[in-house]
Formats: sequence, C-alpha cells, structure tokens
Amino acid sequence: MGDVVAAVSTRLLRIPLPRPWGPDVPHVHVIVVDIATEDGATGTGFSWTPTIGAGAVRALLDDECTRFVVGRPADPEVVWDPLWRHLHEAGSGGVTTIAMAGVDLALWDLRCRRHGAGLADLLGRRRDSVEVYGSGVNLHYSLDELVEQARRWVEAGHHAVKIKVGKPDLADDVERVAAVRDVIGPGRRLMIDANQRWDLATARRAIGALARFDLSWVEEPLLADATWAYAQLRGSVDVPIALGENVHTVHRFRDLLDAGACDIVQPNVVRVGGVTPFLRIAALARSYGVTLAPHLLPELSGQLALSLPEPVLVEDVEDASFAALGCLAIPSGVTMTGGRLTAGAGPGLGLRFRP
Repeated sequence: MGDVVAAVSTRLLRIPLPRPWGPDVPHVHVIVVDIATEDGATGTGFSWTPTIGAGAVRALLDDECTRFVVGRPADPEVVWDPLWRHLHEAGSGGVTTIAMAGVDLALWDLRCRRHGAGLADLLGRRRDSVEVYGSGVNLHYSLDELVEQARRWVEAGHHAVKIKVGKPDLADDVERVAAVRDVIGPGRRLMIDANQRWDLATARRAIGALARFDLSWVEEPLLADATWAYAQLRGSVDVPIALGENVHTVHRFRDLLDAGACDIVQPNVVRVGGVTPFLRIAALARSYGVTLAPHLLPELSGQLALSLPEPVLVEDVEDASFAALGCLAIPSGVTMTGGRLTAGAGPGLGLRFRP
C-alpha cells in the first residue's frame, strides 16, 4: 500500500509583520508540516499562531502526531477523528487542534496533488470569486492612522471593512467608529471587533452607543467561553453578534449555536484543526441558519469559500496575508483585487513556504 504515511517533518518560521499587531505582536509563527507516503508522494500543510505556543505546537507535531500517523492511510478524513481522540488527554482544542491542522492540511494538499486539482476544485468550485473585507489590527493606531487605513480600504475597492474597538474610554471608540463610517460612507458595511475586552454590562453599554453607525456585526465582545453571557447579550442588542475565532472544536460551536449565542460563526481553519473540521462546522452553521465568516488566512479560507454553497465574506488583515508577508516560495494562485478573491486551478493548496 503506497498511500500510507511514511514520514512527517516540520520547520518553524518566525515571520515579521510589516504592520505589527501591537507592541507585543511584531511577528507571527508558521510551523510548516511536510508529509511523505511510502510511494513517494508528498503534501505540505502548516500550523499557525501569532504569539503563543509555537514551540508547543511543533513539539506535539514532532512527537505524538508523527508517531500516531506514520503507518496510517494518507487520508485526512480517516486520520482526523482517531488522532483527535488520541490527543484528547492533552486538551480537546487549542494547542492540540492547531497541531492537528498541520497534519490535516498536508494530507489535503497531498490528496489535491494526486488528483491534479486545487482545493476549491477538489471540493467542488461553486463560484469564480468571493468578497473580501478589509480588516486591521488597529486599536493601537492613532485616529489619523486609522482614518488613513480606512481610506486605503476604500481605494482598494472593499465594500466591507472591520476595525478594532475596546478603548478604556468608550468616547474614544465612538469617535473612531464615527470617523471610519465618515470615510467609508453609508454604502459600505462596517464591522467592529472587541477581541473579548468587555464584560456583559460594558458590552451592552458600548454596543448601545455604537449601534447608530449601522454595524453589520460586533465581534467577540465577551470572553469566547462565556456562552451564557453571549446568549444574554444577543437577546438584548440589535447588532448581530459574531463569534468563533477562539473556538476550537465542532462540539463547542454546536454548544454556542444551541445556546443562541451568536448570529455569525467565524472558524479559523487552523485553530479548529484543518479543512476536515472546518467543513463540518460550515455544515453545522448551515443547519442552524447561521452565517459563516472564516477568520483570517485568506489564501486558505478563500479557497474553502469558493466551494461553499452559500457566499461568505473572507477576511484580509492589511499586509498580513502570506503573499504580503513574503513567506511563500512561489505564488499561491490566490489573488485579492478590487475587494474580490479568486484562486487558480493549480494542484494542491498552493502554499509552498520559503526555506
């Protein structure tokens, strides 16, 4: 049987951000994962984390993940569940699912390359392009810098943009959101992201003050694990609630949806463990009638979005795509221009990282 995993190798990349996400986030980490089969086929995936845990993720890949998958079928959907159960003692999500993503993505890349197809075409391409929204990690920007960023998004052709909120003084958030709305005009969608900074009372007050700017959603207003509070908040405000970038398993997404905690789910394809669980979460959201909006990683999220039955918004944080970071050895085939994302039909995921 040639289609059996023979070897797994990893390497850690520390990639500077041209626009740091704050004084404590000047770079991101990518753990490149290469898998080879007994018949010599190869696939490349990756795990990703901006700040915390890259060494732990790589150690889990090099040790437990490698020992478990070598000798097993090179099939991501066959490997994923038993690997998750094997690692469960170390935690059901977080470091475990981030590490699992490296294996899962490498196996999907291998499958795509065997079929001579890109990911969107292997899954079944349903559209030629998807909409991209301009996003920024910009709470530390001055008001002038934020306004200039909003102008760049308009000039780039984005019809939807997202900014950070959560200043100590709510009046500052109001001023900043008002300024961005003024720049982008009434015809573009505007989203805000509080990155878990508020408690329930503060969130109600802040959303009440900001709702007049015609917000498409407020993202992570509370701690990601505060399911009860999210349900209470959603029932008391008119702005849609988005949640999910820090949710790691399909089981937690189901719990949130059962609780009525959000209107939009935002799985990060790496944090949830790869393409295999991402597709399950997308199907789950569809069954609840809840909107899906993938979190970050547009070169991969965009390919998945092209295959989904429903159109979704794909996030592009300014200067933080793999292409913008300059960490790819060859172009991925994914392009973002005029507020739209397209993907070529080359084989594999298209992500070949520099040495």
